[in-house]
Amino acid sequence: MRPMAMFPLGSVLFPHMPLPLRVFEPRYLAMLADILKEEPSEFGVVLIERGQEVGGGDVRVATGTLARVADLDTADEAVLMIAQGAARFEVREWLPDDPYPKALVRELPDPDWDPALRPALADAEALVRRVLKRLAEEDLSPWPADVGLDEDPAAAAWQLAAIAPLNALDQLELLRSDSYERLLTRLVEMVTEVDGTY
Repeated sequence: MRPMAMFPLGSVLFPHMPLPLRVFEPRYLAMLADILKEEPSEFGVVLIERGQEVGGGDVRVATGTLARVADLDTADEAVLMIAQGAARFEVREWLPDDPYPKALVRELPDPDWDPALRPALADAEALVRRVLKRLAEEDLSPWPADVGLDEDPAAAAWQLAAIAPLNALDQLELLRSDSYERLLTRLVEMVTEVDGTY
């Protein structure tokens, strides 16, 4: 276990996905100043189950993703940051929010990729892209159907989960997957269900 600065959000961050953030709250500017003293500069991202991002007083889930700072810029009294999703973790204990959220976390092992899952990955990708294409035609998708995926199949599996048109709690279930087979199976089930509602 190790202590980690935390940034609770209203969305799920997956491994191998970019996270653009506009940091303006004093507590998170303080967090940024602290983590930038270390290399790599890292913080944890967890989903807010109830409450809101600004001001605190939220209820947070216990599974999250490590984010590594990749780029920084400043604009209008805020810091514009791009971070990259890395390893998943489990919160073992929340520490006092002083001056920003912190927790003791335990990194979760990345499942082993089985090459036999390549057909399942291809099927999941075809389904997700088909649904994204239809949603894009109605301006209902934040992701284009032809968005690029990593050449590494394990990374691509997480990226598919991230771009699939699912709600945050469904995404959280996928983030908690203990195998890529489970991840891809549930992803297909969830997206098939969503597909039937449009």
